Amino acid sequence: MDRVIFTFPGQGAQVPGMLHALAGQIPCDRWYAKASNALGEDVLALDTPEALKTTRAVQLCILIAGVASADWLAKQRAKPDFVSGLSIGAFPAAVVSGALGFEDAVRLVALRGDLMQSAWPEGYGLSAISGVTETPLVKLVDSVNAPDMPVYMANFNASDQFVIAGSETAMQKVMQLAREEYSARAERLKVAVPSHCPLLDRPAAVFEEAVNAVPMKRPKTAYLSGSTGRVLWQPERIADDIANNMARPVRWFNAMTAAYERGARLAVEMPPGSVLTGLFSRVMEQGEAVAVQQQGIESVLQLILRLKRR
Repeated sequence: MDRVIFTFPGQGAQVPGMLHALAGQIPCDRWYAKASNALGEDVLALDTPEALKTTRAVQLCILIAGVASADWLAKQRAKPDFVSGLSIGAFPAAVVSGALGFEDAVRLVALRGDLMQSAWPEGYGLSAISGVTETPLVKLVDSVNAPDMPVYMANFNASDQFVIAGSETAMQKVMQLAREEYSARAERLKVAVPSHCPLLDRPAAVFEEAVNAVPMKRPKTAYLSGSTGRVLWQPERIADDIANNMARPVRWFNAMTAAYERGARLAVEMPPGSVLTGLFSRVMEQGEAVAVQQQGIESVLQLILRLKRR
C-alpha cells in the first residue's frame, strides 16, 4: 500500500512573515493562541525580519507553522502514515505523531533556542557542501578540525550532499579545500549555531533534563527519527531523540531511504521549507515529493486524498 509521509524542515527554511502568510491560507488562530499562552507573549511578533535573527524565534515559527499545517490537512482526512523532522523539525513531527503535547513542545523549543544561541553566540554556524562523496569530505573535515578551529560533519543529507558545523575559520577552510580538490559547491547557511556536533553537548545535557520532565506518549502515527533513520514507538526513545538531536549528526538520507522502503510514495514537506522535498525525491524511484510552500496546501490536500483512494 502506498503511504504518505509528512516531513518538517530544519532551521534555515524560515522566511519573514511566515506565520502571517499561513494564517491567510488556513485557520491558525487556535494554534497561535495556544502558543502565545504557553510563552506568555504574542507569537505573531516572532516572524518579523528582526525577530528571525534569533534562533529562538526561528525554531518557534517552524514548530508552529508545521503543526498548524499538518493539523489542517489531518482534519481534511489527509493524515500521514509517517512523520519525520530534520533537527528542530523533530518537534512538530513529535507533536503531530501524538507523542508530545503542543504547549509542552512550544516551551521546550523556546528553551532549546535560547540554549543553542547562548552556547556559541558568534563566530560559529553551518555550511552546506555538495558534489563530493562522504569519505573524502570526512577526511577534509578531520584534517582541519583542531581545538582552536573546531569543525565536524553535521548532516548526511544525500550521497553527495552534506552540512558541516563549526567555527567560521574552520568551515571556510574546509569549503575552500572542497572546492579546490573536488570542485564541490559550498555555501554558508543562514544558521548561527554549530548544530549536530559535539559543540552542543553541554546545552543538550541541560535540555535533556527539561525534556525528561515533560510527559510523552506512545505515538499514534509512526515517528521516523531524522537522526537515526529508525521508526520509534517507545516514548522514552522519542524523548531521547528530541532531547539530544541538537548535538547528534542528522542522517536524513538514511531516514528517507527507510521511509521509501516502508512504502512512502508521497512525501509532503510542511511550511516553510522545500529543501527536504528535493532530498526525498532523490531516493524515490516511484512516487512524488512536494512542498506545501511551493505547491499550495489545497493542491497538496488533493494529492493526498487521491493517493488514499487508490
